[in-house]
Formats: sequence, structure tokens, C-alpha cells
Amino acid sequence: MSSTPDDLFELFEDWRKFQPPIHVDGVPDYGPSAMAAQHRELSAYQRRLGAIDPSRWPIPQQVDYQIVRAEMNGLEFDHRVLRPWANDPAFYVTVFASESDQPAREGHYAAGGLELWKYAWPLDPASVGEIRFGLGAIPPLLDQARRNLVGTGRDLWIHGARRVRAQGADLERFGARLTDPALADVRADIGRARAAIESFAGWLDAEASSKRGPSGVGVDNYDWYLRNVQLLPYTWQDELVLMQRELARALSSLAWEESRNAGEPPAAPIANADEYAVRAQAGVTDYMAFLQDHHVLTIRDGMGAALRARVGPYSPPPREFFGEVDHHDPQVMRTHGYHWFDKARMANQPHMSPVRRGPLLYNIFITRTEGHATGWEEMMLHAGMFDVRPRSRELIYILLAQRAARAQGDLRMHARQATLEEAATFTSENTPRGWLSLAGRLVRAEQHLYLRQPAYGTSYLSGKIQIERLLADRRRQLGSAFTLKRFMDEFDAAGLIPISLIRWELTGELADDLRGVLAPATAGKSNPGRPTWHRGPRPGRTEKRPL
Repeated sequence: MSSTPDDLFELFEDWRKFQPPIHVDGVPDYGPSAMAAQHRELSAYQRRLGAIDPSRWPIPQQVDYQIVRAEMNGLEFDHRVLRPWANDPAFYVTVFASESDQPAREGHYAAGGLELWKYAWPLDPASVGEIRFGLGAIPPLLDQARRNLVGTGRDLWIHGARRVRAQGADLERFGARLTDPALADVRADIGRARAAIESFAGWLDAEASSKRGPSGVGVDNYDWYLRNVQLLPYTWQDELVLMQRELARALSSLAWEESRNAGEPPAAPIANADEYAVRAQAGVTDYMAFLQDHHVLTIRDGMGAALRARVGPYSPPPREFFGEVDHHDPQVMRTHGYHWFDKARMANQPHMSPVRRGPLLYNIFITRTEGHATGWEEMMLHAGMFDVRPRSRELIYILLAQRAARAQGDLRMHARQATLEEAATFTSENTPRGWLSLAGRLVRAEQHLYLRQPAYGTSYLSGKIQIERLLADRRRQLGSAFTLKRFMDEFDAAGLIPISLIRWELTGELADDLRGVLAPATAGKSNPGRPTWHRGPRPGRTEKRPL
């Protein structure tokens, strides 16, 4: 029986309805019975997917097939390995005060999060209703969490308790804005939610002494996750070598930059709020002009405005790492702000495929979003954007070193070779100039995320490395027809999907190290087999060369 892309799209719609947990009285059910039932039913969706043969479809539709397969593998990994509802107290955080720069919030969280940042003031009746509904779900969800959480991972438990308490502080700040007497019911709901949060955090503290186990997933599980969920052609060991190489390259490049700039005035951070306000806005203006003048990519309406809206206020010292970079040159972090271009494009020019129209589940987008935003910093350095400010070139390599150091924390924690504190210490010590201090909160918060979400800490550089390879391959394919603008427009048009799939779609070829990645998964182990995927037409090829 032949299959068509419409069969896949129908399955995708059913899958997305099935994937969230069932709700009981407005509260998601993560109890053992509900989760066991979901795990059993998952196999039916995997069988339906396996019955679809995409091998003769055009490559873009084969790519869609692989996305759906990866999402189903993500839920399988949740049930078989991560089990965040049972192992991770931070899973039950459902209050978020600021917008994520990602298509969907980083890490695993219970369904029904309350995104406080999205509400406009004064609050309208519809917003009040949504907020009260979200607040009302917090006490029963946290009561359920006490029954569900049975894990023994010490780092997940200890740092999860801190994350739980932080949402209580976010609610307190939000409640302080509710001065209108008509919002008394909302303030009362906040009071009940905060009381439930404090009680839950106290319970976590009381249980902490019994939590002595490791929190990482182990190397074999990490390898399976890289290949079958994130669709990466690397193993844990491959990634360790790559991250060590990137750290050494960043630190050695920084040394050469510092030597070259020895005669330049020393780099001093912005001294006050007025100076920061002027330079931050000028940084956006100059950055957008650079992109336009150098024909780097197609400039669309609203791109500059999207960046300006995210320029934060001046921050006095001591500052966390990214604030320190930003206060030395506000233009540098605007390059990483490509995230806001991505989000605007997803909202305003949605992809034609329903599979790619919204955020992929399980953070499967991170090699594209985090990898590109990180790679873009260095690409803009090579494009000459910082030539007029040589000291700013140093900042790019400081950023790169920090990403490479913290990625090794991700790998070592999941291999159960390091605790979160050891990973944080390594990252702090290997970030230049002492800008990532253990006295701050950022270094541990990042490692906590990477422990909760395998492969997130490495995605910044594993994605960057794949993009560099793709750019080189596409340049070789197109020859004299290659331009960076053409490349970037094709790249953006593919959507926020794994780089391995973008590479397949843009080049029309599957490299040897990707054939096994895009083979059907076998539970619990990587599958190195070579499927006979139809290669289809080769986009833009002007000469036939092996990749």
C-alpha cells in the first residue's frame, strides 16, 4: 500500500493531540498509571509511522517524516530514561516571568505553564481568567508531585528545589503589580499558589538527605539520544573531543587577538545607564546596516524592531557573564539575538509544512537555533563587523570559550564523571577574565538545565560545527553561483529543524555519517544501518562531486 505525505500529516495531527498528558480537573496527570498508559499507547503511533514508506517522496517530505520520528523517539526516551515527572523536581515549575528566546521553553516542564511576561497591562478580563486558571492548577499539581517524585538523583533534587523557590519569587513580584482593588481575587490566588510552592520546597528540602544517586543518563543513553532524538552524527566521545578542541581553539585565538590588540586602548565596560542606552540602540542600528550593506541575508520588516525590543537596561557591576559581554560592546550580543529573527519568522512567515510550522517537541530545534546563534557571532567576526573595534573581537572568543567549557560540564555530568558543582567549577575556571563567577547564579543554572535536558549544553557548538560544514559543502556544490545571502536565505527557509535535516534538504545528499542517524531507531541502542532513502533532485547542483 502506497503512502503519501498527507498520510504523514494526518498522523502528525493525531500524534500532537496524543503527546500531552491527560488532564483531570484542569491539572495534567503525571501519575504512574497515566504515564504507563501513555507509554503503552506510544507504540501504536510508532507502528503507524513505521507503516508509512517515505522513500520515494521528495526530500522535504522525507525530512518531515524524520522530524515526526524524532519527536516520537523523544517521548520514548522520556518514558524509558529521563522520566522527568518522577526524577526532576524542576519539572513541576510552571511560572515563567520572562520570554524564552527559543521556539519553546528550554528543558522539560509540566504542561500548562503560566507565561506571565505575555500579558499586557492593564489586564483585560480574558487575561485575568487565564492567569487565575494557571494559578489554580499549582496547588493540586504540587500535591501530585509529592507522590510522583521518586528519583534519587541528588543534583536534580537539590537544584530543582532552588528552581521551585525561584518561581515563588516571580509570583511575588507579579503580585506586587496588582494594585487594582478589582484584582483582589487574583492576589488571593497568588497567595495560595505561593503557599503551595513554599510547602513543596520545604518537602523537597526534607527529602534531600535521602537523595544520593547520580543524575546523569549515562553514556549509552546519551549516545542513543544524540542519534535518535537530536539526529546528530556524533557520539558522546565525539562530542567531548569536539568541545575540547573548541575550548583550546577559543583560548589560543583569544591569546593572539590580545597580542594583536596590545597597542589598542584597554576595553572598559560602559559606565552608566545613559551611555548604555545610547550605545545599545546604536549597536542595533549599526548591526542591521552591516547586514544590509554586506548582503548577508534578506532583511525583512521588523527584524531591527525585534532586536530593539530585547535590549535590556543598564546593569551595574557585579554582572553575570553575558551582561559583562554586553556592557563591553552591546553589538556583540545582538548577533546572538538571531533568535528573535527566528521567532519573528516563525510567527509571520510560517513554514508551509504543518510539521515545521510550530516549535518541535523535546527541544529538537536546538542545533539550529542555539548552534546558529552561536556560530553567527564568529561568522560576523569573520565578515568584518568588529574590525573597527578590535577589542570586541576578543569578546567573540571569550564567548566561544565559555560555551565550550560548559558543554564539557554537560557531557561529564551525564557520563556520571562529575557533579553539577564540579561542572560549574570547571566552566567558571575555563571562562576567561573571571567573568563567570561561582558567586553568581548563572553558571549553576546553566549546568542544571543541561543536566535536565541532555545535549543542550553541547548544542551551541555541535550545531555550529555542522553549520560550518554545511556552508562549506554548499559553497563547493554551487561554485561561482554561491553567495552568503543565497545560503542564508535557503538556510532560514528550511525552518527551525535539526541541522542534519537542513543539510539533507539543501544539498540533496546524505553524507555517510548521517545515513545511520536517519535510519529507523531501535529502542535502547543506536542503529548504524543504511536505509535506502530516495535522494531526489539535488537542489542547485552545478557539478557532480562526492560529499
